[in-house]
Amino acid sequence: MSYSEAITCDDRLYVKRYILLPLVIAAYERDCRYMEQNLKTPEPYVDTIKLAMNRVREDFKDIKKHFWLKGLKVYEQINTQVGIKAKFKCRGYNSEIELRWEFITAEASVLMRKYLGLDIIRYEGKQ
Repeated sequence: MSYSEAITCDDRLYVKRYILLPLVIAAYERDCRYMEQNLKTPEPYVDTIKLAMNRVREDFKDIKKHFWLKGLKVYEQINTQVGIKAKFKCRGYNSEIELRWEFITAEASVLMRKYLGLDIIRYEGKQ
């Protein structure tokens, strides 16, 4: 890849993950609160989710590092009726991406399974 190349599919994938991973963490946090309030023995379940949250945070840290290395920056993110619209800059090029709520829900569900250590093979390739 030459340095003057425009925004790549890989760059867009990183922007998608940058948007999705905080949503995954928020869902895990919500689920932990629910379990702590409604289960008689929530500890094993909450511990499992907290391990998954740590994996998500590690991946998010790697994404931020990739952003820094590639000159990527999300400078605006707006929730709309149809999804999340984000404006970003990559190697001097401005672009935007819009993720529909249907995609966000499906992708977050797969990512949550992945970070919990579940098999996601049947979901791969359906992006």
